[in-house]
Amino acid sequence: MDTNAELEDDWPNLAKTTYEITSKFTSEYNCIAWAINNEDDRWWSPAPEEDYYWPDGAPREQTLEAFIIAFQICGYQVCTNAEIEAGFEKIAIYVKEDGKPQHVAKQLDDGMWTSKLGLYEDIKHELDGLVGELYGNVQQFMKRAL
Repeated sequence: MDTNAELEDDWPNLAKTTYEITSKFTSEYNCIAWAINNEDDRWWSPAPEEDYYWPDGAPREQTLEAFIIAFQICGYQVCTNAEIEAGFEKIAIYVKEDGKPQHVAKQLDDGMWTSKLGLYEDIKHELDGLVGELYGNVQQFMKRAL
């Protein structure tokens, strides 16, 4: 298993769960692009002051509602759990206590999750591995037909 002490410093729960690094460091795309299979060298963000991609029709605000609308535009629908569902891919949205979404992870076929960690690597991980101060807790699941 490929692990990293620096990642474990930033996300302490990783050390308590199963995870592995699955790519080299890259700043070409972020977690949102990675989660929805759109890692084509661009960052997604609703931040209005930045020149990042965000779907037309989705509010440019750092709220869970804006993220839900953006993902709905991309074909996702709200769902209630992380259970594997045949014919669907799922994402999990992590939200901090202040209500601002901080991260999006994508479910893999085996029930594990994959994430692009900011400017760091992509990892395969347990859902709880990223819960904590930096990303908050999982507040919303969404799914899209394959």
